[in-house]
Amino acid sequence: MKFIYLLLLFCLLTACKNSDKNTSETLKATAQYEAVLDEKTGDTLIYSEEKHFKNIRQVTFGGDNAEAYWSFDDSKLIFQSNFKNWGVNCDQMFLMNADETFKDKQPPMISTGKGRTTCSYFLPDGKHIVYGSTHLKDENCPEVPVKKDGKYVWPVYDSFDIFVADLEGNVTAQLTDEPGYDAEATVSPKGDKIVFTSMRSGDLELYTMDIDGKNVKQITNELGYDGGAFFSPDGSKLIFRASRPKTENEIKEYKDLLAQGLVQPTEMELFICNADGSELRQLTHLGNANWAPFFHPSGEKILFSSNFEAERGFPFNLYLIDIDGKNLERVTHGRTFDAFPVFSNDGKKLAFSSNRNNGGGRDTNLFIAEWQD
Repeated sequence: MKFIYLLLLFCLLTACKNSDKNTSETLKATAQYEAVLDEKTGDTLIYSEEKHFKNIRQVTFGGDNAEAYWSFDDSKLIFQSNFKNWGVNCDQMFLMNADETFKDKQPPMISTGKGRTTCSYFLPDGKHIVYGSTHLKDENCPEVPVKKDGKYVWPVYDSFDIFVADLEGNVTAQLTDEPGYDAEATVSPKGDKIVFTSMRSGDLELYTMDIDGKNVKQITNELGYDGGAFFSPDGSKLIFRASRPKTENEIKEYKDLLAQGLVQPTEMELFICNADGSELRQLTHLGNANWAPFFHPSGEKILFSSNFEAERGFPFNLYLIDIDGKNLERVTHGRTFDAFPVFSNDGKKLAFSSNRNNGGGRDTNLFIAEWQD
């Protein structure tokens, strides 16, 4: 579950610890904050230190836009947006061709327009997507709590289930119908499996299932919120982010919030395992919020978003790390928010969400950059 506005609000209003001062100071020293500017607005498109970006294109220009995922042939992307000018009151799914830009036009919406949706992903045939939606329980947008007892929280609605739809927006199948939260589905590059997060065990764990929803298997079983999982390029591994409450107070707080359909997004680390759940290990030990991981095309590195350097909860930037936890490298040098990085299947482009070039407002837009190693 990824609620951009709530996360940004948390970043702006709370202070977070820095768990690795030496690493932070080293990485900060490399950031010169010299920028390539948009000629019309003067806002930043590419910082000079962002050496992995050859070119960059802004795709959307308003609202909160995120989780843009490529079709298997890289010709299209599916993403979620709450842009009011597109006639929606909360996140819905929109379709685009890979070369399109939406400054003066609106992409087609291919979710139902009812309830709230999250985490869409293309199926191998390129003609269908999977996504999570609350529309069966209520056609209205569910309430979004921001704080609980002074803590910033994300809702994990028990009304979320996972659906299949065609590119005209027709729901063609329902893949989950268990009580509680089922969402955050992504598809293996091999085209055979889906990984998703579910509350069916009483905790937020990872599961896999076949493309048709059969052969469900639980992957994780440790207390904490396991989510945002993605397969490696060869389908053999999973990368995901998780909270791991340890102390008696942390465990009680986690369980109490979860009973109310809430989680805190402030302390998360990355974990990696085989696709069957074996050989699970913690990848990062950075502190603060490390999330939105995605495999580099080589399968040997992970690109992810983090605020571990932040003294006040922001900025969030993108980082690369080897799958053995070594060679941490800062990729973006923004001053607010860069997240949701997703490589195209051919490895040549990167889609991500950012607050850059938004005129100093809160809009989170999609960008597509040409990637160079």
